[in-house]
Amino acid sequence: MKKAYVLAPGEDWIVDRFVKEWSEDNRDVTVPDPRDADVVWLLADWCWTKIPLAWLAAKQVLVTVHHVVPDKFGTKERQEFLLRDRYVAAYHVPNEHTARFVRGLTERPVHVIPYWANQRIWRPTGTKEAFRKKHGLPADGFLVGSFQRDTEGKDLASPKLEKGPDLLADNLIKLAGADSRLHVVLAGWRRQYLIGRLQQAGIPYSYFELPSQEVVNELYQTLSMYTVSARHEGGPQALLECGLLGVPCISRDVGMARQVLSARSVNDDLWLARPGIPDVERLKLPDGYRPYRDLIEAL
Repeated sequence: MKKAYVLAPGEDWIVDRFVKEWSEDNRDVTVPDPRDADVVWLLADWCWTKIPLAWLAAKQVLVTVHHVVPDKFGTKERQEFLLRDRYVAAYHVPNEHTARFVRGLTERPVHVIPYWANQRIWRPTGTKEAFRKKHGLPADGFLVGSFQRDTEGKDLASPKLEKGPDLLADNLIKLAGADSRLHVVLAGWRRQYLIGRLQQAGIPYSYFELPSQEVVNELYQTLSMYTVSARHEGGPQALLECGLLGVPCISRDVGMARQVLSARSVNDDLWLARPGIPDVERLKLPDGYRPYRDLIEAL
């Protein structure tokens, strides 16, 4: 088997978790030094300059592009992409939306492989009733979850449009008019935009700022529905996590939504989408690793 070095961003973010999971579960094909690898996997593609160009030139280079925000992909970003492209053997993307964009920039092969779903982390651990009581949530409420961020760090008032908090707020306001039991469960950080919209509309909510992974796992289990309102996404991971925990979702047509949800649950007009549980059975570990291992071996 070919050996791979996997680049981590070192930012305490989701990609660092990917690298950790891969490295622990695929020790037979993973090396800690890129000089000892057959394949350098730039799983954190934006950090590619951490690897000396001479080392990249001597290896097969696999680049993961998680998602692209076209409005933020200008001349500078295109130039950097094309510079790195000289060293790339192949690209990996998690969904067809990203694949279409990347294929417009390169002649290298672009492989669509969905993220794996880690059932060891995201798993049922109790009852909806018990966790609603534990976290002070209404026992008979219709609980809608959103665990992300709304704004950039420099501006806590303006929405981060690619994450779609404005679209989420619009949909929640409609939903509140149809179901008086609505209660919104927010987690993550920089949720000021959505909180402001909810307060203005008089919609009850609970906010758990930067909760532990264990608490997030419990919060998922309190939900009646999770909503993905983004304009651009790689996954999002929430779809996989909801699938593992049996949480119904609705989503705009972004990221992996159509890979894991039925057509009735995916609509850019969220009001027209109907909740469905993401089907992630084929993405569970260890099977979820297999397409990646096959790709590394084929390079």
